[in-house]
Amino acid sequence: MRVAVVGAGAIGAYVGACLHRAGAEVSLLARGNNLNALRAGGVQVLSPRGDFRVAPRATDDPAEIGPVDHVVLGLKAYSYAECGPLVHPLLKEDTTIIAAQNGIPWWYFHGLRGPFEGHRIDAVDPGGAVSAVLPPRRALGCVVYAATELDAPGVVRHREGTRFSLGEPDGSDSRRCREFSKAMTAGGLKCPVEQDIRNDVWIKLMGNVAFNPISALTGATLAGMCGHPGVRELVATVMRESLEIAAALGCHPDIAVERRLAGAERTGEHKTSTLQDLERGKPLELAAMLTAVVELADLVGAEAPVLRTVNALGDLLGQRVAPRETATAGPISRE
Repeated sequence: MRVAVVGAGAIGAYVGACLHRAGAEVSLLARGNNLNALRAGGVQVLSPRGDFRVAPRATDDPAEIGPVDHVVLGLKAYSYAECGPLVHPLLKEDTTIIAAQNGIPWWYFHGLRGPFEGHRIDAVDPGGAVSAVLPPRRALGCVVYAATELDAPGVVRHREGTRFSLGEPDGSDSRRCREFSKAMTAGGLKCPVEQDIRNDVWIKLMGNVAFNPISALTGATLAGMCGHPGVRELVATVMRESLEIAAALGCHPDIAVERRLAGAERTGEHKTSTLQDLERGKPLELAAMLTAVVELADLVGAEAPVLRTVNALGDLLGQRVAPRETATAGPISRE
């Protein structure tokens, strides 16, 4: 099995290292100091489950890799529309695309029977630009529950979690989905194939839609937000409003708000990815995690007043952050 990881940041390099360890032919697409480190010493993974080092191929030229069976996207979601030059040389007729993204994916309504089947969400697929580059028929849904970060170029620190839920957008039990799941499991990861991957999307999103923008607005950690009574209730309200939107779309994730809060509180003094991006002067990935949810609220006629307020504040904050980089400068990887 041939796999290309486009954007070998913390998540991408971690997945690539685990797949390589399982015997897959893995190529990492990276740039700059990270690429130099990957070429010189491979990927070093530091984990409470055991440290290891592997040396898959690393390059900044997708043409050197050529067509593969699976493409893992480790890019920020706002880079997808511009990632065609990175992805297209990797594609053959049946290549799948597995995006390790937070929030609402561009393929959300692909294969979803009902009144909204095929509907395009402008916040994550503006003008169809993402679907043109990443055709939804190629997508395998993926929800990431692992926490990783780059300690240094080529050095991934795995904090916790090994689950990568996987599923076909149309709910089918496909060979391609089972194949990728089997390889991930052989690499030491949990990769269950879910009949309705959108349930996992919303369970993960419950935290992202509330904690990520509020952490960026306040500078608070997960423990800090959960420990403040007023903010805890604010987070809970945003979660409840999000679940109402999910229900209106026919999705009913089996998780209680208090359970979700308790899980975040146990994580402790952890900074969300959005807060980390803000502190590093990077663009904020709020379109998929927040703006898209407001767009879905409009679609189903949900009021969601608190969610809309948080979105307005997050949008204003995002306008102050440095302009986005583009894929022409190389992959912008998730960290």
